[in-house]
Formats: sequence, structure tokens, C-alpha cells
Amino acid sequence: MYRPTRKSVNTSESSTEPHASAPEPGPTRADEPRPARRGWRRWAMDTRPLRRPAYRRLWASTVVTAVGSQLTAVAVPKQIYDITGSSAWVGAAGLAGLLPLIVFALWGGAVADSMDRRKLLLITNSGIAVTSLLFWLQAVTGLESVAALMVLLALQQAFWGLNAPARSASVARLVPEDELPAANALGSTVMQTGQVAGPLLAGALIPVVGLPELYLIDALALCVTVWAVHRLPALPPLADTAARRAGIREIVAGFRYIAGHTVLLLSFLADIVAMVLGMPRALFPQLAAETYGSYGEGLALGLLFAAIPLGAVVGGLFSGTFSRARRHGWMVIGAVVVWGAAIAGFGLSGSLWLAVAFLAVAGVADMVSMVFRGAILLSAATDEMRGRMQGVFTVVVAGGPRLADVLHGTAGSAFGARTATAGGGLLVVAVMLVLALAVPALRRYRV
Repeated sequence: MYRPTRKSVNTSESSTEPHASAPEPGPTRADEPRPARRGWRRWAMDTRPLRRPAYRRLWASTVVTAVGSQLTAVAVPKQIYDITGSSAWVGAAGLAGLLPLIVFALWGGAVADSMDRRKLLLITNSGIAVTSLLFWLQAVTGLESVAALMVLLALQQAFWGLNAPARSASVARLVPEDELPAANALGSTVMQTGQVAGPLLAGALIPVVGLPELYLIDALALCVTVWAVHRLPALPPLADTAARRAGIREIVAGFRYIAGHTVLLLSFLADIVAMVLGMPRALFPQLAAETYGSYGEGLALGLLFAAIPLGAVVGGLFSGTFSRARRHGWMVIGAVVVWGAAIAGFGLSGSLWLAVAFLAVAGVADMVSMVFRGAILLSAATDEMRGRMQGVFTVVVAGGPRLADVLHGTAGSAFGARTATAGGGLLVVAVMLVLALAVPALRRYRV
């Protein structure tokens, strides 16, 4: 596939292999020459998108929520366990939040394509902040009701499902096309850093300030997020976009759009293959106890859970080369293959430190895959479809690892944790290579 110019871009929905669409008018031209980066700066994170005030505000709001949301993510299961003394109830709470997330992410994508995305972000961030405040209120009053916690968790995830597609779809309106990989790397690195720093901060704060205050800190952080979003420019549907109402018909139209655009379909399939077949986190407790118990079960478990996000953060910090990549399809294929190979290596490792190293490599590969899949979704889809594409993306990202928990938990019980892990990684490599060879659209895609 040739590299399209701004005049030759094909945005027709009837195409089965769409070219990258041109960015909406922004502060600078997408084809504006950029100075060459030399030496170590060629590898360092590309921070050009932060020079654009609108994107910088959106990114700053992500910085705040990335850590704050993890405080609540730790506090809810901790409070449920304190009330019930049962891990089964903790698991049930996770499922209670999954269904609202799926439903409202799909609907939220349609809503994001039919109204001003800035307004939608203001409404949903405010809703999440109020939910965090209600979490604090039930905790500080000593309600001790698991039912109330599950209702609040479902409400929070519903707001998040509405918020995520609008937030992701807005990026393409705030930066030029050639900066999309860099913008995605910046956002993904912040989120991964939050997954590491947030739980550590929560663990340090609980003995000092108490559990209820974690909810309050999250609510206050979300107020900062609302202020940052308020300062964004208006992001209404483009002038040539037909007026529509967000309903079932529009959600179905989004799935038809994916089915008719092979590159988009394959980008989703690549993530499903990597996560469902190759995410062995459900086996971490068993591996920590049986394989790496000699290192200390607690230490082993902590390192296993931290290794992938730490690798992703490192990958983001050295993501300077992402902006120079043009074959986005090959980047996704290569990243998923490396992910699978690293997971297989992890499964075969008898040494904890070698296992952590393999998981860290997998984290780097996951970061690369995430960045370029996100760039494909933003560049290959027209603006009127970006919200719905991001809604499906949110569902895939949230649902894939949960399906993997069921699959790997079952396989680990039947064949052993190490065999299930290594086998899953090898399946990822095999299935991804077969997809890449059988359907050339993804490996031919470039910008």
C-alpha cells in the first residue's frame, strides 16, 4: 500500500483496506517538517504532542486520574474483603463492574460520535467524581454493605464506559496524524505508571490515613480532571457529519464498519489473540507458590504482577522511534509475536528473575502493540466513527484479560501452570503469524 498524501486519502466506508485518514484542522500541518532527533534522543519519548495546549490539558487530566483511579481500585476490593473475609466476593465485585463497562462503552462510543466530546467528558468525569464521593461517604459512615459497594462500582464503571471512548477519540482532533503514535505512547505510559504507582501509594496510605480517605483523594483528583477538561476546546461532530441519535442502530453500524474494514478488524483480533491466549495473570498466585516459592511467595507474587506494567513504562520512556515508524501494521504484528514469545519464555523459566525479565519484555511489546493499534484506530477510521471504534476498543481491552483469567485458570488446573502459560504464549505466536499471512491487509497498512 502506498503512502497516501493529504489529497489522496480514502475515507470511504466501503473500502475494505482504508488508508490513514487526514487529521482534522489543527494548530499545525501534519506534514510539517520536524527536526531530526540525534543520539539518545532518537530513543527517548517523543513529547511533541505536549507542545499543543489542548492535548497537554487532556494528557494532564490523565496523569491525575491514572493514580487516583488506582486508589479506588485498591480500596474497593480491600473494603469488600474486610467486610466479608471472602475472596469470592471480591471476584464477584469485579464481574459486577464488567457488564456496565461493556454496555456503556459500546453506547458511549455512539454518544461520542453524536455530541460534543468535550461536553461528554465533562459530564462523565463529574459523574465519576460524584461516585468517588459516595464511596467515601459510605466508608466514613461505616455502612459496611457489599450490595452498596457493588452498586457504586457498577455506576462508576458505567460512567467510565461512557468516558473512555470520548477521551480516546478526541486525541485525533488535538494532534496531527504524524504525532498520533507519540500521543498514544504518552497516554499509555501514564496509565501504566498509574497501575504501578497507584497501588503502591494506596498500600502506603491505608495505614496512615485510613481506607475512606483513599476515596476522598480520588474524588478531589477528579475535580482537577474536570477543570482540565473544561479548558479543552469544543469538540462537536464535524460540519459534514450527518446528525444522528446514539442508539442501537448506531452501535450496530459501528460493528458493520469494523466488519467492512479489514485493517480495523485485524487490529481488534490482534489484541484478542494476545490477551485471551497469552495473558496468564490468573496463574500468578499458583506460580508464586509452586514454582517461585523458594524466593518468598509474597515477593514473587508482587514482582510477577508488577513486571508487565513496569516493562510497559520502560517501553513508553524509550518510545522515540514510534513516531518514525510508518508500517503500523507490521509494528502490531511484530509486537504481538514478541509478546507471545516472551510469555512462552516466562512459562519455561524456573528462575524468578528470568521470569520477571521475560514479563518485562512482554510489557514493552504490549506497549508497542497498544500504541500502534490505537494509532490505526484513530487514523484509519473517519471522525464520525472514531467514538464507536474506541468503544469497541474499550470493551476488548477490558474483556480480553477477564476471558484469559477463565481460560488460563482452567488450563492451569488441567495441565499445570507452567505448561498452560508456555502453551498460551506459543499459541499467540502461531495464531498471529497465520492471521498475518492469511490476511495481508494489516501487514500492508502504512501511513
